[in-house]
Amino acid sequence: MTAPEPGGPSEPIGRAAPIIGLQREREVLTVALETGRHVVIEGAPGTGKSTLLRDIARHAGKSVVFAEGNAELTPARLIGQYNPAQVLADGYVPAAFTDGPLLRAMRSGALLYLEEFNRVPEETLNVLITVLAEGEIAVPRLGTVRADAGFRLVAAMNPFDAIGTARVSHAIADRICRVVLDYQDDAAERAITTGVTGENGAVVNFAVALARATREHRDVRMGSSVRGAIDMVLLLTGLARMRGEPALARGTARDAAHAALSGRIRIADGCDRTPESVACRSMRQAPAIVPPRPRRPAATGPATAPGGRSAGPNWLPGTRPSAPCHPRSAGSTRTRSRACWPPTRTAR
Repeated sequence: MTAPEPGGPSEPIGRAAPIIGLQREREVLTVALETGRHVVIEGAPGTGKSTLLRDIARHAGKSVVFAEGNAELTPARLIGQYNPAQVLADGYVPAAFTDGPLLRAMRSGALLYLEEFNRVPEETLNVLITVLAEGEIAVPRLGTVRADAGFRLVAAMNPFDAIGTARVSHAIADRICRVVLDYQDDAAERAITTGVTGENGAVVNFAVALARATREHRDVRMGSSVRGAIDMVLLLTGLARMRGEPALARGTARDAAHAALSGRIRIADGCDRTPESVACRSMRQAPAIVPPRPRRPAATGPATAPGGRSAGPNWLPGTRPSAPCHPRSAGSTRTRSRACWPPTRTAR
C-alpha cells in the first residue's frame, strides 16, 4: 500500500468553526489575499491559524489545497511527477503527469495551505521562488504552468519549535507578507472552551485560567494553548462524574491538569522542573477550585488527614494532602511534591 500524496483534491470549505476574536488579523489576511499577496501565518500551536484560514476561504468561496511540510516533502511531491508505468507505455505525454498540490492549486486558482512551513527542505522551498514572483513554474518535459489569477500561497509555521526546523531564506521571506497570531484574551478563550465542551461557569473559568497561567511561569518556554483548557474541562467533568466528587475537588483537578496540560508544557532549557510541577504551581493562580472550609473552634485542634498527618488548610475529605509544587525558598536544593510525577534528581 503506497502512501498518499500530500495535499488532497481541492475542496470548497463548507463548514468551518466560527472565529472568536482575531478580528484585526482576519482583516489583514483577507485584504492581503484579495490584493494578490502571498502570506505566512506565524503563531504558537492553538492560536487559530488553520481555523482562521478556513473561515476566510469559506466566506470567499475559495477552495483550499492542503500540503504538510516535513522533511519528506520533496520538489517532486510538491510539484507533481510522471507516472512511470504510463511513461513506459506512452512516453512523456501530459496525461502521464500527476499534479502535486502546488500545480493543483495553481491550475484551479485555489489557496495552497502549506503547514509547518519552516520544516520544508530548502530545495523544496526554492521551487516556490519563481511561483511567488512570476506566478508560473517550468516543469521539465511538461512545460511552463501558469497560475490562475486566484492562486495564493498561505503558509503556516510555529516559530517557537526548534526541533526539525530551519530558518526560511530571505529570498522567500521577501516575497510574502507575514501575519503573527498571539493567544487570544481571557474572554475569547472562555468562549471557545464553552463552545467546544458545552460546559460553562466555574469549571471553564478555572480551566482557562490554569492554561493561561502556564504561559506566564518563569521556568516555561511554551505553555498550554486553549486546547489544554478544552481537554482540562472534559477530563475534569468526566473524572468528577466517575468518582462522584465535586467537579472542582482538588485531587480531581490535579489529576486532570497533569493529563491535559503536562504534554503541552515545554520547560525552559537548563531548568530541572517538571511539567507536572508547573501545572500544580499554576493551579494557585487560577480561581479557587473549592470553597474554603469553615474554621473549627481552636479547642478541637487542627484538621488531620487519615493516618494522623497534618492536613493543612487546603485539605478536603476524600483527597490526600500534598505539598506545594514549587522550590523551597531556603537553600539551593529544589524539592517537589510526590504528586508531581515523574521525580527528577536534585543537584547537590
